[in-house]
Amino acid sequence: MAAFHRPESRPAWQALARLAHAHPLRLESLLQDPKRCERLTFEAAGLTLDATCQRVDDRVMQALFELAHECQVMPQAQALFRGEPLNVTEHRAALHMALRAEPNSAAPWGPSISLAVQDQLKRFLAFAERVRAGAWRGHDGTPLTHVVNIGIGGSDLGPRMAAQALTSQGHGRGTRVQVHHVSNIDPVAIENLLANLPPRETGFIVQSKSFTTQETVSLSQTARHWLQAGGCPLEGMASHWVAVTARPDLALAQGLLPEQTFEFWDWVGGRYSVWSAIGLPLAIAIGAEAFHAFLAGARAMDGHFLQAPPEHNLPLIMALLGVWNGNFLGSTSLNVAPYAYGLSQFVPYLQQLEMESNGKRTHVDGSAVQVQTAPVVWGGLGADAQHAYFQLLHQGPQSVPVDFIGVRQTPCSGPHAQQQHQITLDNLRAQSRALALGRNEPDTRAALHAEGWSEAKVQALWAHRTYPGNRPSSTIWLEQLDPASLGALMALYEHKVFCQSVLWGINPFDQWGVELGKTLASQMARPSGSS
Repeated sequence: MAAFHRPESRPAWQALARLAHAHPLRLESLLQDPKRCERLTFEAAGLTLDATCQRVDDRVMQALFELAHECQVMPQAQALFRGEPLNVTEHRAALHMALRAEPNSAAPWGPSISLAVQDQLKRFLAFAERVRAGAWRGHDGTPLTHVVNIGIGGSDLGPRMAAQALTSQGHGRGTRVQVHHVSNIDPVAIENLLANLPPRETGFIVQSKSFTTQETVSLSQTARHWLQAGGCPLEGMASHWVAVTARPDLALAQGLLPEQTFEFWDWVGGRYSVWSAIGLPLAIAIGAEAFHAFLAGARAMDGHFLQAPPEHNLPLIMALLGVWNGNFLGSTSLNVAPYAYGLSQFVPYLQQLEMESNGKRTHVDGSAVQVQTAPVVWGGLGADAQHAYFQLLHQGPQSVPVDFIGVRQTPCSGPHAQQQHQITLDNLRAQSRALALGRNEPDTRAALHAEGWSEAKVQALWAHRTYPGNRPSSTIWLEQLDPASLGALMALYEHKVFCQSVLWGINPFDQWGVELGKTLASQMARPSGSS
């Protein structure tokens, strides 16, 4: 490993600290620049990033790009794509990009990986089409019209989010098969789900990298007992089950059918796994053609990330803005507000991606981190969120950066759909502007007087109705929420997270905190029936 340099020791880091201290920026002034929108709007892979409401000027951006250069972010990105073992604590590569690469490309990771990926892709997509056509049959020959995905973490969040996003837009119509997801080990979750399903028509996908995940194993046992109680004999049980795992040997040893066992690999991290056979429930929900488009959108963002210069590189720019807000402007959290109903599950997915990846206190060389790393990611669906937590965003004592996500076109065609959609977009734009500009005392007093309040009442109210403003936000625009755009959006955040890990000098591909919790839970487990 090359000599490690702490991020705060970098000259550019120190320059940024000086700029943040001696050069306070006000958005109300910055936004008066007529060329600001042109300089801070970026496009790639069908997405647009509008960073005009970030508290940066040319000097700050120049220093941020210099930091990226000093930290060797893009050379590290090249190493990532070459398959070098950047996951230093587990001594392996992180090659999720290989899962969405062109089938016949001269990939840097070599032909053996490419062939294995394409083989599994063809297998699980062919199976997904069989399921959608009603050709997956249970023990008595009945077509299985309900598919329950059992998984937790990356085996649930990505496929669940993407399926909800794309089916909400009409993708995947033309099949009677319904896909359900269960992850939480609380028995209420699975019992409530199964209570409404017919056992003869229900199949299960069990997803676990190790095939030993405690939560997944427990839920699978519940499902097996339910199937048996519903009339499925033990000898016919395997027909109702699919396994997706990095340990197919363990699945086969438990009696699962080879033709219904799909593999992914130890170089695929859970939170990066939706592109693999872990995406089988998504493929069943939307179909093979749409799944290929989903991969293509992510692949387009991969190409942009590797090839675009830093000044136009969307993942790098988002990463740098996050470092500026967190490490130099003092923000400790990131709010994400999608203004698209289809993205209602995007925040939980992003929480794992960001916080499990970069919630680290140890540098890659084993030394203690002395700077803030991952922000606390939280949020919810706009415009609902405006009537929940936006009060804090506008008038709370802390400044919380926001990622707004907007979709310009709606698939809805009802008599008032376009009007409603326009109201949604107007609200997004208004929130970003309100956070940036706020409203000062003179303007507030004038507004209250215009409302007809007396001077005494104005004096009593004005402080409650002012807004500090100067609160940063970015807006990511999708033309429409389709498979390609969603794939590009997810890859954008994946690469952003990687860039930040390099800037902070941490490993984004392990999760030892999660492992400790699993270990302790196993140690605390009591025999059934004990108190």
